[in-house]
Amino acid sequence: MEIIPDRQQFVSFRFFKLDPVWRRLSESERTRGKAEFREAIESYKDRLILNAYSLMGMRADADFFIWRIGYHLEEFEEMSARAANAGVGKYLNVAYSYLSMTRRSIYVDQHSHEGQEGDRLHIVPGLCKYAFIYPFIKTREWYRLDKKTRQEAMTEHIAFGHKYPSVKINTTYSYGLDDQEFVLAFESDEPKDFLDLVMDLRESKASAYTLKDTPTFTGIRHSLADLLDLLDKPALSKVNA
Repeated sequence: MEIIPDRQQFVSFRFFKLDPVWRRLSESERTRGKAEFREAIESYKDRLILNAYSLMGMRADADFFIWRIGYHLEEFEEMSARAANAGVGKYLNVAYSYLSMTRRSIYVDQHSHEGQEGDRLHIVPGLCKYAFIYPFIKTREWYRLDKKTRQEAMTEHIAFGHKYPSVKINTTYSYGLDDQEFVLAFESDEPKDFLDLVMDLRESKASAYTLKDTPTFTGIRHSLADLLDLLDKPALSKVNA
């Protein structure tokens, strides 16, 4: 997808749970079904940024998610409708779905990571092996604080993040678009660094104004083809590869 300067992106996190009936189909039906679903998704690669993550072994209520980024809501709509009627898509239930947008932060002037523009209008995920996703809502009390107090709290909050350069944050905004206020998407090759970061953030002033930050999803990035193969057969461990 071509990046359009000075234009906000729409961001979608779509979580799926596989119907066990799928695994009882013949091998030929599953092979054909995976190919049809993959074609439906990947036909949008020139219009959307698409990344797939496995949740198998991490969550009981969802098996994988697709992180989508684009400039038109209608493309999310079209792709979802097409995929739902293509092959394995007929055996997928949507467990969760979060919609958000990029925008410039009012608390950060210059803070960027590789693959992320300083103004935060553009995000390009998929550079790391793991992604950690959760919806986020602040308390009403937070919005009643004066701007100076909020800025001080967020400056401290951001300083905690600087201690963990291996963790990339993608903050997107859902005000008026979805139930949550933000969707936070962190990426890292080191899950332990993200765990330590979250533990540190619990001690920040801003964290006292968190109303909700669950459910939390830990995903492992795969090509869509490899992810679909995980759905119907066990994968050999590559931990020591």
